[in-house]
Amino acid sequence: MTTTDSIFDVLSTIPDPEMPISITDLGLVEDVRVEAGPEGEVVSVDILPTFVGCPALDMIRGDIENSVGSMPGVGSVRVSFLYDPPWTVDRITDAGRESLREHGVTVPERGGRPDDTGDGGTTPLGTSAVKCPFCGSDRTRLDSPFGPTRCRMIFYCDGCRNTFERLKRVASDDHSGC
Repeated sequence: MTTTDSIFDVLSTIPDPEMPISITDLGLVEDVRVEAGPEGEVVSVDILPTFVGCPALDMIRGDIENSVGSMPGVGSVRVSFLYDPPWTVDRITDAGRESLREHGVTVPERGGRPDDTGDGGTTPLGTSAVKCPFCGSDRTRLDSPFGPTRCRMIFYCDGCRNTFERLKRVASDDHSGC
């Protein structure tokens, strides 16, 4: 019989299509269930998208269906996208935060407020408290509130002269996502 642990092991090998992190380390996997079916086990995977309308959802669904569907004994895979509870950066694992940092993406601390420096629309365009993932300097500034995806923004470090991305924090009652 397929276990939820073995399914999570497979899910942990699936990368997010837009960031250097697995879907489990990003905190997208909300629940996994296994039931007996007439043609093998039926695996249901509930995913919390980072935001409504994320263009990577079809790719994530396909990767889950292919990877989990190839497990011995699995007859079918059902992937559901849930928006309640909403995804939040607090779901990112420590290993995921480190992987993102190594690739130049910072993440707000767990439990912060949406309007904390660097996390919301109130960030001044001057020096901030966001540390550079490359050199550790806090002499950084918001360069653009709009990054390559809706859930990221661009910062500039005056210390090492590199740009880096930062994930946005979203209020828990804001279902529009990052």
